[in-house]
Amino acid sequence: MDAFYASVEQRDNPELRGKPIAVGGGGNRGVTTTASYEARKFGVRSAMPGYKAKQLCPQLIFVKPRFHVYKEVSLQIREVFREYTDLIEPLSLDEAFLDVTENKKGIRYGMEVAKAIMKEVEVKTQLTCSAGVSYCKFLAKVASGMNKPNGLTIITPSRAEKFLEKLPVKDFFGVGKVTAAKMEKMGILTGADLKKRDQLELTRHFGKRGRFYYNIVRGIDNRPVNPSRIRKSLGVERTLEKDLSKLEDIQPVLLKIIEEFCLRLSRADNYGRTITLKLKTSDFQVLTRSHSQDYYIKDKTMISSIAHKLLRENMHAFDSIRLIGLTASNLEKEQDNPPDLQLSFDWT
Repeated sequence: MDAFYASVEQRDNPELRGKPIAVGGGGNRGVTTTASYEARKFGVRSAMPGYKAKQLCPQLIFVKPRFHVYKEVSLQIREVFREYTDLIEPLSLDEAFLDVTENKKGIRYGMEVAKAIMKEVEVKTQLTCSAGVSYCKFLAKVASGMNKPNGLTIITPSRAEKFLEKLPVKDFFGVGKVTAAKMEKMGILTGADLKKRDQLELTRHFGKRGRFYYNIVRGIDNRPVNPSRIRKSLGVERTLEKDLSKLEDIQPVLLKIIEEFCLRLSRADNYGRTITLKLKTSDFQVLTRSHSQDYYIKDKTMISSIAHKLLRENMHAFDSIRLIGLTASNLEKEQDNPPDLQLSFDWT
């Protein structure tokens, strides 16, 4: 979907149409989740602090998120997908992989399926989406962002090699900012540069992801579309209204997070064997500390004990913090599938 949250807000409020808006908080502690295309022209992006977004675009309008509405629209879009295929692998509320090789409509070409879906989504939701069509997930994902908004990009097998060689590594799906910076320091700026490195070298520098990078730059990605993929972690985090440095000030915030965290696990009926405390310092350094058991941690008292113990043991690691969160991983319902490089989202 194109600027999904912002587009829903503009659809539902005519006064916002054509104006630069951001969904999220506009204060010193707020963060934008999505910016409209009018705002993006000024450099406003998702995950950007609200104050910085306002500096870039003084006329920016901040809108509080309505996640229950976005979920409803997402389900509506998913129903459109199901008219064409049952092989749907959601990445988030506004993005999914679809395998349409053998689609329900009997349409021969993936490009035509994409066009039909794009048209039907717009008719039923008054929202636009962009699509990427290719023979594997990696290329389809990259293609989907090439011609936004309301764009369609096709990468055929014959075009894949040259396309990947010219593509900057920072635009590779699965290559984040830190990895891209590391690659650039190694002189790897484009797919062509990446292709010159052998698998052994890439594995040495990037671990198991090295083999993935070695394959995708050659257009090799055999991961199937997985309609039953289950998330690998569940978490809650909060940006604080002001930086906190004392244990007695942080603990009440942590208690509220524990309450919401346990409620989230209960609703999902999915518990983990590892509890991770996340702290972001006032200078934006991220600290993560984990505690694991050989059984699934379901007891709220135990979760609270672990969280507080991790906090107390690491008070020396920072002067003050601006964010705190808890995550459960090694979940009961986690599948033993190969790593699927999905976009990361903060669940708040």
